[in-house]
Formats: sequence, C-alpha cells, structure tokens
Amino acid sequence: MRPTYVGMDRSFPTTRAAGLARLAAFTPRMGHAYVAGRNTDYGPDAETETAGLSPYLRRRLVLEQEVVDAAGTAHGPAAEKFVQEVFWRGYFKGHLETRPALWTGYQRLAAEGRAALAANSGLRLAYERAVEGRTGIDGFDDWARELTSTNWLHNHTRMWFASIWIFTLRLPWALGADHFMRHLIDGDPASNTLSWRWVAGLHTRGKAYAARAENIRRYTDGRYDPAGLNEDPVALEEPDSPSARPLPAADAPPVGDVALLLHLDDLNPESLPLGRARVVRVGGLLAHAEGAVDRVVQADRDAMTDVLARAAAHFDCPAGPADAGWADSLPIVTAWAPVGPSAAALPPALRVRRSWDDAVWPRATRGYFQVKAAIPAILQAVASPEAAWR
Repeated sequence: MRPTYVGMDRSFPTTRAAGLARLAAFTPRMGHAYVAGRNTDYGPDAETETAGLSPYLRRRLVLEQEVVDAAGTAHGPAAEKFVQEVFWRGYFKGHLETRPALWTGYQRLAAEGRAALAANSGLRLAYERAVEGRTGIDGFDDWARELTSTNWLHNHTRMWFASIWIFTLRLPWALGADHFMRHLIDGDPASNTLSWRWVAGLHTRGKAYAARAENIRRYTDGRYDPAGLNEDPVALEEPDSPSARPLPAADAPPVGDVALLLHLDDLNPESLPLGRARVVRVGGLLAHAEGAVDRVVQADRDAMTDVLARAAAHFDCPAGPADAGWADSLPIVTAWAPVGPSAAALPPALRVRRSWDDAVWPRATRGYFQVKAAIPAILQAVASPEAAWR
C-alpha cells in the first residue's frame, strides 16, 4: 500500500534554504515511517519515504549534524535507523580519506573502460544499450532512463541497478560508477565509489550484492518482475586493497585577517571552525565531477552562487569566484575537502576540519560496524546544545 506522504520535489534547487525546507518537510517521517517504507521505490512520480536530503548533504548545504539532531529531537530512539543511514555517508568519506588509492584506482579503471569502449564495438554496444535503457530487462531500462532524465534514483534502486550492470550485463563496475557520478545530482566520490565496490564484492571481499527478482517485485510494489537476472553472483576480485593510512592532521586557523576559500564539499561557511581568524574575503572554487552533465554542473553553480551570497552577508566582506588574485596575498583558509575533485583542485591553503569528521573518519578504517557501534559516543562528542534527546 502506497504511503500518503507527498513525494519530494526532484528538481532539487541547490540552496541552503531549499535544503532546510526539505529537512523540515521530511523530519516527521524520520522515525517508524522511515523504517517501514525506506526500501520501497514507487517510481519517480509517486510518493516516497526517501528523505531526498543527499543533494544537500553532499555539498554540506545542510550538515549531517543538523539532520541527525532533527531526527533525534523529533523521534528519539525511534530515529535510530535513520541516524545510522546518515552515518553511512561519514563512514564512506572516512574510509576513502584513509584509503585514497581506492579513488585513484577507480579513476584509472574508469579511464581504461572508456578507452575500451572506443576500441571494442561489442562492449560499446552493450554499454550503450545499458545507459540508454535498451537491455530488455524489466525495471532496469526504466531506471536507466530515469537516471538520465531526472538525475536521481532511489537508493535501493541504485543497488539493483549496479548489481544488474555488473553481474547480469557483465559490464565493468567502474564504468557504471562513472556513469552515476556524471549524472547523479547527489553524486559523491566516496559514497558512489565505495557503494559500487560494495555491490561488486570488493569492499566486503567475497560478498557481492545480488539483485533478485523477488526483492525487486516486493520493493517496487509489484511494478517490475525481471527475468534472467544473475541471482547467484560471484564477487569480483582484485589485488589486495590498500591499507589504511593515518588521517592527516588538520591545520589550525591563524589569528587575524584571512581569505576563505569555499568548495563544493562544504558550503556551510557560517559554521566552520575558524577560531580567531577574521574572514575579509571569500572565494568560490567549482570543481565538478569529470564529465558531469549540464544539470549537475548547474546544480553546483547554483549552490556556489547561494553560498557566496550567504558568506558575503555573514562575514560582511567581498565574495566571488576564486580567480587569479582573489585572495590578495592573504592567508587562505578552507574547509577540509575529502578525496575527490575539490581536493584535487585546491591550491595550497590551511585546511580546517569539522568535529563531526574528526569523530567519524578515524573509525572508518575497516567495516561500517565500528562506526555504527560508536554512534552514541560520536553524538556525545559533537553534541550541540539543542540535542537534548541524547
């Protein structure tokens, strides 16, 4: 039975105000309703129990701590499952931050895959059929078209899609991850890369995720019943994955005047731990995912426009693109950019890190369980005054 909750606006205007409005609208659903309905995808035009907060969390237009506090304040212990799902984002970021070679390895495989498409007509045909939704697989073809037309997919559907891509269509996982990164409006380097690796059986070695017809039938409310799926997949293999490195230390902000550099991984300058630094100039750096489609690029631009206006008002100083000479010889301070396009594009700068990341990332060196088990301690460590529910 479909829920009565009105579905989210998939236009996803990327401003902080829109993110806060989305948070307020979904907060009443973060308890028992979320647990009951979170796995069901009723389709792009139907109601949903999906929060739709990831485009805002990905850019930190809304903070993880704000979302967790809203859930706990509204629902107390009944918000446990929702809170755990928010922590997956921090887990993936911390895991990739301490194993950056997983990101460069993905980039290398994606580049090799793109080269193979140009050289191998059979692979190219299979790839084109998949991304254009012409495989004949019930459900998958609709999801492929939904992704390219709306730049969004339900989380459970992303798992089915990736499993079918890898194990039924036998397409390279990195090409699928690359396709997602270019099209998803919430495309996040850590969550996307490690989720595809998890489905493939590379993240949790030897344990692949199987898209099963019964599961798809059940959690699409009977809309799809695909035949011919590989429901007993053998996990992919690779050479030993890199060992975790210690989390690099953050920098202390200087005392006095600074230039603040903003990037797409943290667009919440009002809450940055800047100490006694005084922001007198703000610059914005746009570093999109490689090959990002126009709508994703525009969402990034809109988010940057929004944050520059907010930063100019908050710090009462000039704010604009970080073009040549923007910092005017001032010390440059920036929020820590996790592994991904922003981190690769950043100039030399002092990097400050949020207490949330300092509490989560060092626990993300192995499986998610060590983060999950530490959630009460993490929440206590980063508790805000209004979070009395803890």
